[in-house]
Order: sequence, then C-alpha cells, then structure tokens
Amino acid sequence: MFPRFITKKIHSYLDYPVALSLIALPFLLGLGDSSAAALWLSVATGMAAFILTLLTDHQLGVFRIIPYRAHLTVDSLVGVTFLLAPFLFGFSGIDAWYYWINATAVLVVVSLHKPESAESEITAGSTSLA
Repeated sequence: MFPRFITKKIHSYLDYPVALSLIALPFLLGLGDSSAAALWLSVATGMAAFILTLLTDHQLGVFRIIPYRAHLTVDSLVGVTFLLAPFLFGFSGIDAWYYWINATAVLVVVSLHKPESAESEITAGSTSLA
C-alpha cells in the first residue's frame, strides 16, 4: 500500500499553481498542433479548477461552499478525462503527452490523499501534547 501523505492543507497549496499552470502551459508549450481542443480543454479546465479552489472548504478556499470530498471527486474526474482526452479527441504528439502526464499527476495526488479522519487524529494528538 502506498503511503497516503497528501493532507487537505497540502492539497490546498497545490490547487492554485496547478490551475494557473493549466491555463498558461498550453500556450508556453505550443499545444494545439493535433487539435485546437488540446489547447482549450486545458485552459477551460484551469479556469474551472481556479473557481473550484476558490469555492472549496479547505485552507485556501475563499468562500468554502464546496465540501473538500466533492473537490477530490472532481479532481478524479479531471484525471480520468485527461487520460482519455487524447483518444477521444485525436490528440497526438506533445498534445497527447501533456494530457497523459497531467492525468497521471492528478490521479497520483488524489490517490495519495490522507483521509481527513487520519488528519484529525494526528492534529488532535499533537494538540493534546501541547
């Protein structure tokens, strides 16, 4: 079994840079050779991820409307979508690799998520020692 060490707090610090990179990297890498959708799927996903992060109930959420568990579900769906996108939309070359690498990263982060009950036990234990 893999160690599950990505806490809610760590995940919250990853969200904004990831969202911004999904918006910027397609332009910096010149995505879109095999299909314009390769560029715009990432940009749209990055914009949606930024809004999702603003609305998520976690460390850096601004409005904290969406439960963190729902955020993780959306992340998982994005990972699966990115994994399948090259096949569904005919992406090839760097367009396909970009989505497969991002899919792998997203799915790894979600799979290494430490359940909140384990986080609260650690936090409760550390505060009782103080």
